[in-house]
Amino acid sequence: MLRSHFFIWVFFGFMLTLGCSSDEQPQDTDMQEQSDTTVPLAAAIQTDVSYGSDPQQVYDLYLPAGRNSTKTKVLVLVHGGGWASGDKQDMTPYISWIQSELPQYAIMNLNYVLADATTPAFPNQFLDLKAALNQVKEQASELEVLPEFGLIGVSAGAHISLMTDYVYDNEDLIKMVCSIVGPTDFTDPFYSENPEFQFLLAALTDESAYASDTNYAEVTSPVYQVNSTSAPTIMFYGNTDPLVPITNGLNLEAALANANISHSFTIYEGGHGDDWSQANYENLQTQLISYISQYLAVNP
Repeated sequence: MLRSHFFIWVFFGFMLTLGCSSDEQPQDTDMQEQSDTTVPLAAAIQTDVSYGSDPQQVYDLYLPAGRNSTKTKVLVLVHGGGWASGDKQDMTPYISWIQSELPQYAIMNLNYVLADATTPAFPNQFLDLKAALNQVKEQASELEVLPEFGLIGVSAGAHISLMTDYVYDNEDLIKMVCSIVGPTDFTDPFYSENPEFQFLLAALTDESAYASDTNYAEVTSPVYQVNSTSAPTIMFYGNTDPLVPITNGLNLEAALANANISHSFTIYEGGHGDDWSQANYENLQTQLISYISQYLAVNP
């Protein structure tokens, strides 16, 4: 699938050194009681925070300095890897970029349980992301964050992000979704006429989680799950992608337009993200910053 590590290195060109402290700095409560100005919180990093019983159900949380529960929203990174591989470390360079360009946001970098012969991906990976978001929501007061989320997913991670918002976000915690070369429509002939993919889809789907007459290609395709409560969605696709056809992007754009959901759709020359031009990567970055600032805006 997507060579996400290579893609990210080309996209950002370099990695900044993370300068956050690994420990929360204690606050002097006496000073706070005696002063009209609360001492700003220091930056903090929490690594491998468990949100479930499986060892893969962990995330890293990057909390910015000066955060508070009225304005500090959360950007969530969801790695790719064909639902069966990949790791949150693949998304590490995004963290440096966000901290540089959007320093007022908290960042969650997510791992989810990878599919294997005994553990199907769907809907389990959607539920993993939902569980992680719910945990941060429940701990929002302690963490000093506002539980409103923007999802940034790459390839399979984009598919997971879209499905989680369109189907499982009953509390409207997710305010925007970014899909970078994410699959959106498994009924597309590119997939439906490929016997190997049909075998893969069956292996990835937990049939016991759905009704017996379910069309699994449709129920796991974001295109068929768009509804009036779907979050604003920004999409980036390549016009010669050998893994996710451009028709997947076009189909999702049409579904979002029909549902009157705010969206943005950009097509670049190239494939699955690993051969886009530097100018295109810079354009993606600029558009994504603008979209986050619009739909996950920091409160004054």
